Formats: sequence, structure tokens, C-alpha cells
Amino acid sequence: MNWQRLFIAFVAVYVVAAVLNVLIHGLLLMSSYEAVSSLWRPDMDRLMWIQWVTGIFFSFFFVYIFVRGYEGKGILEGIRFGLIIWGFASIPMIYGQYMVYPLPYSLILKWLFSDLLVLIILGITVALIYKPQQESSRKF
Repeated sequence: MNWQRLFIAFVAVYVVAAVLNVLIHGLLLMSSYEAVSSLWRPDMDRLMWIQWVTGIFFSFFFVYIFVRGYEGKGILEGIRFGLIIWGFASIPMIYGQYMVYPLPYSLILKWLFSDLLVLIILGITVALIYKPQQESSRKF
């Protein structure tokens, strides 16, 4: 295991995920969230730090699990990994939210597809970073 590349991939995944989450949840889905604003905590902004901390945990373990099963198959391995995590984590969590809260199914579908997109992008990100380094010179 190459810890330096793991760390670089972890930081990259964290940053990419944060940017994508701001774009998706802060911009694209804002009108959907406004429609169900009565369901959200009134002090949610004050607790936003929890999102950033859990993002650190998610990013580290996302990369760590990828690295532990690394097969060196390039971008397709990253796409496959993103799909696996989506099926393993996103689908059960999102449908769990649907079961607990009176959320419109249209929001559930937006979450499912946005998570799919994000996890595939994150899988590609880690696959591009955690790859074998090319030998710069041959030893004779």
C-alpha cells in the first residue's frame, strides 16, 4: 500500500466531494429542499460542521477500501467502485430517509441519481490518483 498516494487520493476525494455537494445540494436541489423546509432542523446551519467531519471519515474510508481491493484496472475500476459503494451505502440510506420522513419521491430520485454521479466521479478520482507510477528510467 502506498500511503503517500492514499493520502493524496483522500484529500482529492474530500475536496471533489465537497465541491460536488455544494453544487448539487447548495444550488441544484435548493428548490426541492425549500419545498420540504418544514422537515429540516431550525439550527441546521449551526450543525453544518458535522457534515464536514463526516466527509473526512467518508473520504478516508472510501479511498482506503478502494486501495485494499486495488487491481490496477484504471478508470473502469473507479467507476465500478463508485457503483458498488452507491449500491452498498446510498440506496439503503436514501430509501431509509424516505421511510422515516415524509419526503417527496422526486427528491429521493434526485438524491439517488446525484449520489450515483458523485460516487462515480469520486471512484474515477481515486483511480486516477492511486495508480502505478510509471518508471521514469530503466535500470540496466
